[in-house]
Amino acid sequence: MVMTEKAVPEKILVIKLSALGDFILALGAMEAIRKHHKDAHITLLTMRPFLDIAQRSGYFNDIIIDSRPEFYQVHLWYFLFRKLNEGHFTLVYDLQLNKRTSIYYSLFRRKPEWSGVVPGTTLFYPNPDWRNMHAFTRHQEMLKLAGIDVQLPDISWMKSDVSFFGIKKPYVLLVPGSAPQHLAKRWSAKHYAALALKLTKDDYQVVVLGTKAEADVIDRVTKVCPAAINLSGKTSLYDIATLARDAAGAVGNDTGPTHLIALAGCPTVALFCTAESTAGLSAPVGKAVQVIEANNLEDVPMTDVYKKLIPAEAA
Repeated sequence: MVMTEKAVPEKILVIKLSALGDFILALGAMEAIRKHHKDAHITLLTMRPFLDIAQRSGYFNDIIIDSRPEFYQVHLWYFLFRKLNEGHFTLVYDLQLNKRTSIYYSLFRRKPEWSGVVPGTTLFYPNPDWRNMHAFTRHQEMLKLAGIDVQLPDISWMKSDVSFFGIKKPYVLLVPGSAPQHLAKRWSAKHYAALALKLTKDDYQVVVLGTKAEADVIDRVTKVCPAAINLSGKTSLYDIATLARDAAGAVGNDTGPTHLIALAGCPTVALFCTAESTAGLSAPVGKAVQVIEANNLEDVPMTDVYKKLIPAEAA
């Protein structure tokens, strides 16, 4: 009997650190990398908040948690140096594209092939305007150089049992919060409450989503519209994706859950404060996304949002 040596799988590193909305926008690139390198051993370098979603995705064989050390935290830099070199990676896809990850390239003793914006690397992305591109489009163009076709990902693996919430169809999801350091990104609770009342009058069940940190703004919405279901702090990302698949529509600010809802295929109206962020760079991606932009979101009337959400023929 002739014994054949078992092929050693290619070892690949994918880098994607933060934030939630950006991580969700990168799922298409991650899925495409997995499909392109079916037999490779793929490791993700990411931050702890994204560990669970990365594990459940099935895109990765291993995960390294990056604590993003400060320059003086020598022991943490050494940990990172050791992990990067012990991985024996031959190819790195840098989906973060910032100064920090460019520094990470310098930590490799033996330089791997590198897909990103580090000058002189094998898969250097030469577009000088990449910072002014939408993240999803940038990933498509950058990975095309490696022969990878990035499309909207299949996130059917993000699912859970939401029956205990007791939500009846048709229902609409509202996401009135945002990170507390970006309050200008929020369309006001007053406007969301008015929208919730209008939807309730039109026989839609209203479901309001957000974290515990956003409970104050959600409480203001549900006090005005008691018929709305308040799920602040009660939903996981998997709950949100599952609810989005059966929702009649959703309205949300520029925040992670809005990106997830849109990616799940829910008709989504996303509100962008141009003083804080622009849709051209970070709008949610999905099969049915509409964007409303304003320098001051307080200037956006509830009726304009309602018309986007509920077409005239369905009203």
